Amino acid sequence: MFQSPSDIAFNIFGFPVYFYGIIMAISIFIGVYTSYFLYKKFYDSVDAEKIIDMSPFLIIIGVLGARLYYCLVNYSYYIAHPFEILNIRQGGLSVHGMIIIGIAALYVFSKVYKMSFLKLLDVFLCASALCQSIGRWGNFFNSEAFGTPTNLPWKLFIPVSQRPLEYMNFEYFHPTFLYESILDLLIFIILVFVLRKYYKYSGMTACIYLILYSIARIFVEYFRTDSILNIAGFPVAQVMSFALILAGIFGLLAILRNKGK
Repeated sequence: MFQSPSDIAFNIFGFPVYFYGIIMAISIFIGVYTSYFLYKKFYDSVDAEKIIDMSPFLIIIGVLGARLYYCLVNYSYYIAHPFEILNIRQGGLSVHGMIIIGIAALYVFSKVYKMSFLKLLDVFLCASALCQSIGRWGNFFNSEAFGTPTNLPWKLFIPVSQRPLEYMNFEYFHPTFLYESILDLLIFIILVFVLRKYYKYSGMTACIYLILYSIARIFVEYFRTDSILNIAGFPVAQVMSFALILAGIFGLLAILRNKGK
């Protein structure tokens, strides 16, 4: 059994600094430099420097996309509390929003910096798996994104203030943040192997990321209790994951077909 010590790391002149923000900053920093080193190792050591140049813009766009998607999915709350849209210090970023907006932004930057879009996609999505593995620990400190009640040895204690109404009498829940963190780390290891062996198949690593991450997210989503928006009875995260699996499969088939010619 374990539990979050607090969501606040420390205070600066009475201003709280949250663990969530610290972990997000660390994960983004590691993600950027992992992308840089992967591009430098497998593609072009000179062009790799451009990744550092474009990263500040990609980070801002990615965070905005992740927040916008999260607010849209939880629109009923944010319509009633519009000023809370700007409050990301305590959580509220969607991986799916980051993926969608991030891919679109990478396409634009590939044109601006005259780099291969598929190669950029490979290294950034590979690094994203590691970034997500680290970032999920922000959910731990916020006591959020947990699953249904459980008494397993690795159960997570959730304070009363964070529990859903229907589970108010339960203390321990599935640590779904941990499940996804472990799966994301395994996905990162697999993707590095794929990139190392098949880097000439530009886009393959990105497609495999979309497939593997989406499968992991569908699995984890079965345990989670915080899905507000459902489509045909399925959480929107699962619906989006199914769509990304299809996109990854079609992309993978297209890459293999083109390389086979």
